[in-house]
Amino acid sequence: MEFLFAHSGLAIGLLGAGLAACLAGAGSGIGTGYAGQAGAGLVTEDPSKFGKVMILQVIPGTQGLYGLVVFFVAIMNMGLLDGSAANLSFVEGCRYFAACMPIGIGGLVTAKYQGKVAAASVNLLAKNPDHWSKGMILCITVEFYAILSLLASMMMLLFI
Repeated sequence: MEFLFAHSGLAIGLLGAGLAACLAGAGSGIGTGYAGQAGAGLVTEDPSKFGKVMILQVIPGTQGLYGLVVFFVAIMNMGLLDGSAANLSFVEGCRYFAACMPIGIGGLVTAKYQGKVAAASVNLLAKNPDHWSKGMILCITVEFYAILSLLASMMMLLFI
């Protein structure tokens, strides 16, 4: 059992880093999918609205980028990029895992719901094109909580 605790820190830290990227990326895939489905219907009817639809679809994709940033910062701090990742203790690995979870979970949830807001904003664009920016503002409101998740992960990573 002591061997497990002595050599599992890096694996646990990498699991956290991987989950940060994968969960946030999956959320972005779901969110951009929702917005893209709504947008494809509108663009079929009015191709001139493609640019505005594209902006609304891209917004839920930022969480995947945030997860990837946390992934790279975590593996850099763990020493994987410079080859110094010899032995992280079990406790250090758990710290990295915990530091990566805010953006992993926060990114998954906020991207999914931001995609739903973006899909509703596509409907706003379809019915009242002059007010499509209001839908964008609604999407950005959800983005704020993704940024808080990113900030939590980054602060935790900086103080490990």
